[in-house]
Amino acid sequence: MEAKNTFIELIENSIKKNWNQDALTDYLGATLQYRDVARKVEKIHIAMQSAGIREGDKIAICGRNSAHWTVSFIAAITYGAVAVPILHEFKPDQIHNIVNHSESRLLFVGDQVWENLNEEAMPLLEGIIELKDFDIVLSRSAKLTYTREHLNEIFGHRFPSRFTPEDICYRKEQSPEELAIINYTSGTTGYSKGVMLPYRSLLSNILYFQEKIILRPGDNVVSMLPLGHVFGLAFDFLHGITSGAHLWFLTRMPTPKIIIESFAKIRPRIICSVPLVIEKIIKKNILPKVDNRLGKLLLTVPIISDHIKQQIRTQAKEMFGGNFEEIIIGGAPFNAEVENFLRRIGFPYTTAYGMTECGPIISHEHWTRIKPASCGKAASRMEVKVMSDDQENIPGELVCRGENLMLGYYKNEEATRQVIDKNGWLHTGDMAVIDKEGNIFIKGRCKNMLLTATGQNIYPEEIESKLNNMPYVSESLIVLLQDKLVALVYADKDEAYHNGLNETDLEKAIDNNRIELNKQLPAYSQIAKVKLYPEEFEKTAKKSIKRYLYQNKA
Repeated sequence: MEAKNTFIELIENSIKKNWNQDALTDYLGATLQYRDVARKVEKIHIAMQSAGIREGDKIAICGRNSAHWTVSFIAAITYGAVAVPILHEFKPDQIHNIVNHSESRLLFVGDQVWENLNEEAMPLLEGIIELKDFDIVLSRSAKLTYTREHLNEIFGHRFPSRFTPEDICYRKEQSPEELAIINYTSGTTGYSKGVMLPYRSLLSNILYFQEKIILRPGDNVVSMLPLGHVFGLAFDFLHGITSGAHLWFLTRMPTPKIIIESFAKIRPRIICSVPLVIEKIIKKNILPKVDNRLGKLLLTVPIISDHIKQQIRTQAKEMFGGNFEEIIIGGAPFNAEVENFLRRIGFPYTTAYGMTECGPIISHEHWTRIKPASCGKAASRMEVKVMSDDQENIPGELVCRGENLMLGYYKNEEATRQVIDKNGWLHTGDMAVIDKEGNIFIKGRCKNMLLTATGQNIYPEEIESKLNNMPYVSESLIVLLQDKLVALVYADKDEAYHNGLNETDLEKAIDNNRIELNKQLPAYSQIAKVKLYPEEFEKTAKKSIKRYLYQNKA
């Protein structure tokens, strides 16, 4: 692979090299080629200059995934500003808090988000630019106001003949330690933590992707994970744009129906997703075809089995476009039933593990080499270990350090000291074991661990994984109430009613699950009772359940 000196050079060289190639497409909408991206970036640079934006100033971006979201990010980072991606799911007051805390001077915002914001609550902003058409909807600068009316004229004076690749010369980072991104891990006032990612972290992550998950110019990539979160930002967008790929944005909620429909057309080369999306498609569209008496019988006949597995694998791959090298799962554990099924048919999926604080990659492995239930091995340029006397058998906190690691939390030295120790190890807060080959197995969050009165440590995720595989269970949550384990269950009522069960029958079926599950569990982790929950559990952007909301709901 050709060596690159800086992260910005990766972007600049890709734009120049792929000048006439398709770059960004809003699904069922317009397509921008790399030359169009460059032209829009240059115009945004002109607007930034007019607003008096300096190198190191903060530029916030908040909106649904779109071509213009990525153009705004490229413009900010190649200008020398610090990008502040904000999840569009955050509430207005959370967005106000992040814009103010980061001291952002410009805000690029999606029209749906902008409807609910109050510009008076963000007094430090010089301007607000709508992502849909790059209209400047708020200007607090006379020069920016002038530029709003004369931008094309100014651009024409700068480039009187035509805008060419030779006209591009982006500002390069001065040091690998220079701040590139502040990514907020939460939107609440008391707990917002702005993760400061330097260029070193971005470059290390992209180099890892290019080593392990090769993309060629022109390959299609669907940006499905929110760009306001570093997993989608790095895996889909930054990897894709620096490789000359063609990025597609669904611009809507990635439901199974939309994914199946759009992927058939796009045929992406790699797919990054949280497990929930993949599980829904497999459970609803593939498992019912083989999860019956005949299907199970045929899968046990050696001569027939391989042929049937190949057919099932082909059908499953076609659900995701049929052209991908592997599906990369991150953000939460995979459902054990679905994972076992996918491994059995040889489906090309793998699991990655990371944190915003590592921009994000900590571990990963190619699908042909990953060990079941693990999240791979430490990424190159990263070290990992478990804080336990016996790393292979007794779970301990997973810690890591290396080039991917953040600088710290913005304006929060105390929080930084709490997670990065004096030897430079980041304490992930995850309990894990590591086998002799270096495979990492996550057991659960340290703070999720339940401690009983008898001193037993219980990892609720392990019990939930088993319960989620049982009939009529859509998702579950294990909580500790008066030293008794209680299972909150959101049931699959559609399946229950389809099978003729009423509410009473469903309650009995779920309780039978409890009885059967307890047969598989040691005495100290038996479930005392089950409570049906009326709606899906509230989740984070990574689709992890917000456990703290349900500790007293049993």
